[in-house]
Amino acid sequence: MAERFTGHGAEWRDSNLTPTEAKVATSWVELKVDKRSMLTQKDRVADVRDAMWDLERDGEIVVHRVSDEHQPVMVKTLYGWDKKIPTRRLWHHKSCGQCGNIPGYPASLLWLMNKMEIEYLDETDQTSCTAWNYHGSGIGNLESLAAVFLRNFHQAYVAAKAQGLPEAYYYPLVHCGTSFGNYKEVRGYLIRSAKLRESVKKILGRLGRLVDGKLLIPEEIVHYSEWLHVMRDRIASMREIDCSQVRATIHPACHVYKMVPEDAIYDDSILGGNRLAVSTGLMQALGAQVIDYSTWYDCCGFGFRHIISEREFTRSFAIDRKIRVAVEEARADVMIGHDTGCITTLDKNQWIGKAAGKAVELAVLADCQFAALVCGAHPYKIVQSHWHASPTETLMEKIGIDWQAKKAEFVAYLEEIKTGKQENLYDPRRMITSGPGYIPIKAATQ
Repeated sequence: MAERFTGHGAEWRDSNLTPTEAKVATSWVELKVDKRSMLTQKDRVADVRDAMWDLERDGEIVVHRVSDEHQPVMVKTLYGWDKKIPTRRLWHHKSCGQCGNIPGYPASLLWLMNKMEIEYLDETDQTSCTAWNYHGSGIGNLESLAAVFLRNFHQAYVAAKAQGLPEAYYYPLVHCGTSFGNYKEVRGYLIRSAKLRESVKKILGRLGRLVDGKLLIPEEIVHYSEWLHVMRDRIASMREIDCSQVRATIHPACHVYKMVPEDAIYDDSILGGNRLAVSTGLMQALGAQVIDYSTWYDCCGFGFRHIISEREFTRSFAIDRKIRVAVEEARADVMIGHDTGCITTLDKNQWIGKAAGKAVELAVLADCQFAALVCGAHPYKIVQSHWHASPTETLMEKIGIDWQAKKAEFVAYLEEIKTGKQENLYDPRRMITSGPGYIPIKAATQ
C-alpha cells in the first residue's frame, strides 16, 4: 500500500472499519437530534459571568458592561439564562475571512445598519483573532489567544476617545463565528485561571492595554447574528421583496452554538426551542420557509484541521452531508449560514461534485446577505453575489430580481469608479482612531 500523507502525524491510523461497521459507528447522525438531547443531557455548567463579577468585586478585573445607552435586548440562552444583546453604539470586530473571501458579508451588515440608522464604529485598529492558526495548526498558545482577545476588546473600549467621547461608548460586535467561539472559550479560561490572568496582564501592560492597571473583560461576547436576531422584526419591516416561496435551509455554525453552548440563544417560539434561534428566527420573520433536513447538526466540513490536511474530506463532506441533502431532501433554494468558514466551505466547494460526476448546486448566503437582498440592497454592489462560487441567479429569479439588469448596472458602476467617483458605506475618515492618521470629521470638512 502506498504511503498516505494526512498531515495529522505519525499517530494517525486508518480505522479499517467495514462499511457495516462504519455505518454503525456514525448512525447517530441519522437520528433526530435536538438541543435537549445533545447539549443538556450532561452536568449543568456554571455561568462564568458569576465568577467574573466576583473578580471585579475583588478588584482583579474591570468589566466592560452593556449599558442602557447600548439599548440592549434581553434573550434567553440554552439553560434559560439571560444575555444582553446591545443594539446600538456598536464597534465592528471584523472577520479576516469575510473581508478577504466574502466581502458582501460585512457590506450587507453595514448596509442594514445604515438603513436602520444604527450608530457604529468601523475602524481599522483591530487584529485577527488568530484562532484559525490555533485550531488549524496547533502552533498558537493560550497566552497569545488571550492577549489578542483582550487587546482587541480594549481597543473597542477606548476607540471613541478619538471622537472626544467617553470610554465604553461603543460595544464590540463580533462578525466571525470562529472569533466568537474562541473569545468565549478564552474568556472562560481567563476568569477561571489566576495564572493565565497574571501571564497575560504582563503582556497587556507592556502594550498599554490595561484599565486602571487591570484586565478588561467584556460582560457579554456578542455575535452579529445575535444582533440580527433581536432586530429581526425591524429588519422585516424594511422588506421590499416577497420571499415567501423561498425554501431555506439553515446551517448552524459549530463555533457559534457547540462551543460554549450555554451562551447560545434559544427561543421556544422558534422550532420549539430545540434548535439555535439565530438565522432561523430572522428567516422566519422575513417570511421565508425554513425547511428542516436530517443533517442540520453536521459540521460544514471545514473543521480547521480538515481543510488543511484532509481537504478532500472537507469537500466531500460539505457536498454529500450538507449540500446534497439540502437539495434532494429539503428541495432547498438556499442554504443560510452565519459563520465565515461555513459560508466559504459550503459555497466554494460545490465544483467538486461536478468534477466527481455527481453535480449538485445550491445558493449559499449569510443571513445578513439574504436580509439585505430582500430589503432592497443591490445584489452586486452590496450583497456582492459575484464573489460567490455557488449560483445565486436562480434564487434571484425566484424572488423576482432581474439579475442580468442588476449586473449591467454594476458593470456601469465599476466604470464610474475608474473615473474616481467613489461611494462608501462608511465615512473613511472615521476608520482610523489612533495614531497620526486620524482626521477629526469637523476639521476635515472646514
